Amino acid sequence: MIKNLVSRLFHRLAFVMPGGTSLRPWLHKMRGTKIGKNVWISRMVYIDELHPEIVTIHDNCTIGLRTSIFTHFYWGPRKSNYTGGKVVIEKDAFIGPHCVILPNVRVGQGAVVKAGTIVTKDVPPYTLWGAPSAGPIGKVTVPLTPEHTYEDFIRGLKPLRTGKKR
Repeated sequence: MIKNLVSRLFHRLAFVMPGGTSLRPWLHKMRGTKIGKNVWISRMVYIDELHPEIVTIHDNCTIGLRTSIFTHFYWGPRKSNYTGGKVVIEKDAFIGPHCVILPNVRVGQGAVVKAGTIVTKDVPPYTLWGAPSAGPIGKVTVPLTPEHTYEDFIRGLKPLRTGKKR
């Protein structure tokens, strides 16, 4: 129980403390996370609170701002309702800001995960990984402001014609 409390305290400190290549990785190592050399962990990075020991981050990796790394999910009142597994980030990988990495994922050596990506399966080595860029999906004819209702905004949306048949 004391070990768990200390781990959670170190996690909270690592979340906000300075030192992306020094203090933050050290605090996560003290929690049990396996971290190699020359690793940058940005501020506000969440590394699984209950099972940090099954996260491995190899040498020369970057973990972007506000990224979350999960190794488990519990549901319901019993701990027997569990799913999870290891997360491995191989050497020279770059995880962009605001990413979510789910359990049982391996990010391959030299891979780059695009900002805002939810990683649900293994990322091959030396691959740029992420969803296509966002683009226009509709024309706004009624602004979403306090002067208009949400319903008026929705009625005012007009689909964009892309020239492709659906």
